[in-house]
Amino acid sequence: MNASSTDPPPNGGNQQPTDSQTIEAVRFRPTAAVADERRPLVTPVRAVALCGAIAIASLLWFIFTAKSVRFESQPSAETLAVTGGFSFQLGQTYLLRQGQYRVRATASGYQDLRQTIDVDEQRNQVFALTLAKLPGRVTFQTEPADATVTVAGHDDEHAQRPITLLLPAGEQVASISHERYQAATLTFDVVGMGRPQTVTQTLAPNWADVTIPTRPAGASLLIDDADSGSVTPGPVQILAGERRLTARLAGHATWTDILHVEAGVDLLLPAVVLEPAAGVLAIASTPSGAGITVNGAYRGETPLEIELEPGRHEVLARKVGHDTVAKTIEATSGQRQRLSFALPPLQGELAIETQPEDAELLIDGVAVGIASGMRTLPAVAHEIEIKKDGYASYRKTVTPQPGFTQALKVRLLTLAEARLAALKKVRRTSAGQELVLLSPGAIRMGASRREPGRRANETLRHVDLTRLFYLSRHEVTNGQFRAFAKGHSSGEFQNLDLNRNQQPVVRVSWTEAAQYCNWLSRQDNLAPFYREEFGKITGFDANALGYRLPTEAEWAWAARHSEDPDGPRRFAWGEKLPPPDRHGNYADRSAAHLVARIIFGYDDNHIVSAPVGTFAANPHGIHDMGGNVSEWIHDYYRIADGNDEVDPLGPEEGEYHVIRGASWQKGTVTDLRLSFRDYGVDGRQDLGFRIARFAE
Repeated sequence: MNASSTDPPPNGGNQQPTDSQTIEAVRFRPTAAVADERRPLVTPVRAVALCGAIAIASLLWFIFTAKSVRFESQPSAETLAVTGGFSFQLGQTYLLRQGQYRVRATASGYQDLRQTIDVDEQRNQVFALTLAKLPGRVTFQTEPADATVTVAGHDDEHAQRPITLLLPAGEQVASISHERYQAATLTFDVVGMGRPQTVTQTLAPNWADVTIPTRPAGASLLIDDADSGSVTPGPVQILAGERRLTARLAGHATWTDILHVEAGVDLLLPAVVLEPAAGVLAIASTPSGAGITVNGAYRGETPLEIELEPGRHEVLARKVGHDTVAKTIEATSGQRQRLSFALPPLQGELAIETQPEDAELLIDGVAVGIASGMRTLPAVAHEIEIKKDGYASYRKTVTPQPGFTQALKVRLLTLAEARLAALKKVRRTSAGQELVLLSPGAIRMGASRREPGRRANETLRHVDLTRLFYLSRHEVTNGQFRAFAKGHSSGEFQNLDLNRNQQPVVRVSWTEAAQYCNWLSRQDNLAPFYREEFGKITGFDANALGYRLPTEAEWAWAARHSEDPDGPRRFAWGEKLPPPDRHGNYADRSAAHLVARIIFGYDDNHIVSAPVGTFAANPHGIHDMGGNVSEWIHDYYRIADGNDEVDPLGPEEGEYHVIRGASWQKGTVTDLRLSFRDYGVDGRQDLGFRIARFAE
């Protein structure tokens, strides 16, 4: 079908161009409605209007949400600026949003103020600003002008001569001093604000004029051995205080006196007659170091220079190992003489006996052969050395005596024996306790059944102690124990204090005492003696050199051993009651209201425990073995069978531990005896301990 016969022609019915017609371009023009739709939405006018609206809205929002803030400045600030955010000032009032701001205020004569403020939600707020005055320029004018000025709180700002200081406004205190004037303290107000001001002060003289008439006059005056530049009679200015005055004049004896000078009080001393000078004698000797006596009075050792009154004098020179020489001299007033002595040496004999007999002898470092035998030596000090291979050398200083044969018997120690002898006689723990080296031997422990006060557990037996050991001089104190157990308190008894640092520690169990020993061993880098597991003592190492409690045999030897052939001591002071006053701390008459039994008529000046070391030590240098507080012992408690023992350490197990020694609560013959034995587990108010350790 042919479309052209049925469809309308395009272009509104216009006929289609034919191939021979020309198509021409026509400019496009939109309709009015379409043109309106294509115009821009934001124009410059609209943008300006919009910004203005936003600004007005923001301003209104700020005004309605801002807080009214007013600043009250003391003094009135000349300038005030607020930073840290937008602010709007209306006269003396600022509109600020809630938040933090920085305020800077200034005023003439005051330091600039910089302060941070926090504006909160309150509508109206007031902030006080206080400006500090600038320091004042203070000039000090003093008399004398070279006085030293020191202002309190400004010790680093002091000097001599007139000085100007910048000082804070307000009241200040200055100290003004001079070596020859009385010091003064001055209180003054500093105006501040950078203004200058002057402070004046005149110091009172700290001397007096002293007139010293001498016959003859013209003697040089020395004050405290320093030349004053003045001569008698003066007057001379002397500083206040106790002064040593000396007057010297050629050909005359020096005059010296002590004078108390009061500032401002002038003195006129009584006339002083200067005696003619004595003669001077310079004495020398060969050898030097001889003792010089003049007319029987010792004057010193040569070389020596002495003054002698005019006349005849007997001069003797003596020196050990030399003969005495005497000379007579005639001293002349004001004349200097020399005197020399040649002292002939003296000789003495030294008889030496050694073990072993073939030991070698050295005298003053020179080998002279076999030591045993007789030696003739100058009677002066000689260094004697005796030695032999395999033995420790023996050294001693010997001074032979003329006409007298000295005997020297020496047994050289083997190296092992010497090692023991070289042990320190006293050792000190890190906690400050002193331990004394004891070399024990045999001891008879216990007491005879016939002894008054004896108890059944005091079995007589013989014990040999072969190991050297150390024992503390004093019982362990509260202060020393608290270094281990900070919270420990020994408390009190009947309102009497037992807890002072120097009192012996009490109310400690045996276990706590053993744990203290282990703790102290670790402090001193020693192997602990006791074995511990979970806070309990489970045993001990007999070879360890750490601190421990003394064994019962060691305690008995240290307390009772005596060179007396009658045997061990019965009491700490001797054999009979009562003890001498203040011998030790026992239940005396002052404790009668506290304990049942006391020593009648005895007074030790302490009701309860005394500071350790208050009373004298026993012959071994150990204090309070028989009193003050009873003491824990290493051994488990048992009643001995009477058999001989060597170095006993007590039973391997048991329920109780031995307690030895009396205390401030004990006053009966049973308790006071050194053989008395007690036992326990827990602490009590009169029970403490001391420490021991093996020497090797």
